[in-house]
Amino acid sequence: PAAPSAARVVLRALPSLLLLVVVIGGIVGGVFTATEAAGVAVLYALVLGLAYRRLRLCELPAVLRDAAATTGVVMALIASSLAMSWILAYAGVPQTVSAALLGLTDDRLLILLLINLVLLLAGTVMDMTPAVLIFTPIFLPVVVALGMDPVHFGIVLVLNLCIGLCTPPVGSVLFVGCGVAGIPIARLVRPLIPLYLAMLAVLLAVTLVPALSLWLPRLWGY
Repeated sequence: PAAPSAARVVLRALPSLLLLVVVIGGIVGGVFTATEAAGVAVLYALVLGLAYRRLRLCELPAVLRDAAATTGVVMALIASSLAMSWILAYAGVPQTVSAALLGLTDDRLLILLLINLVLLLAGTVMDMTPAVLIFTPIFLPVVVALGMDPVHFGIVLVLNLCIGLCTPPVGSVLFVGCGVAGIPIARLVRPLIPLYLAMLAVLLAVTLVPALSLWLPRLWGY
C-alpha cells in the first residue's frame, strides 16, 4: 500500500529533516552562532552521509579537497569585495552618492527607487556585511527624514543585497550553486531571468507598501 511506503520514506528521511531543527534550534536557543551553525550543519551532514552509506571514508579526502577549492574561490571573492568596500569608504563614494540623490530631487518615491538602484548595483559587487556597514549610516538618515520606518528600510536594504548575492558579476551565492551543480554561471543566468524579475517585483512591492514589512513587527508590539 502507498501509505506504509510513504511512512517508510518519511521515517528514513527524518534524520535529514532534523538538520533544520538542529541548526535553527541551536541558533534560536543560543547554543551556537549563525557562523558556527554552518560548521555544525556540515558535521551533521557528514555523519549522515556515512550512516546512509552514501559516502565512504576513502572518498572523504576528495570531498574535502573539492570543498576547499570551492571555499577558497568564495573567500577570494569576499576578500576582493572587502577591499573594494574599504576603497569606496576611503574615497567617500557613499557620501557622494547620498548627496547626489538628495540634490537630484525631493520626491520621496523617486529617492527610494534611486536608493534601491544603488543598493542593487552595490550588492552585485560587494559582500553583504561590508555593504550593510557602509550604506546603512549613509542612507538611514535620508530615509528617516523622508518618513520611512527604520525597520522597513532595513528589510529593503537586506532584500536588495540578497538579490545582489545571486546576481553576476560577483554573485557569490550564484557561484557556489554553480560550483555544487558543476555547471558554468553563463548557463544558469538565462533560466534565472524570470526569477530575477519576480524578485524585483517583490522588492518594488516591499518598498512601496510598508505594511508588507511591518505587519509582523507590529503584531508583536513594535
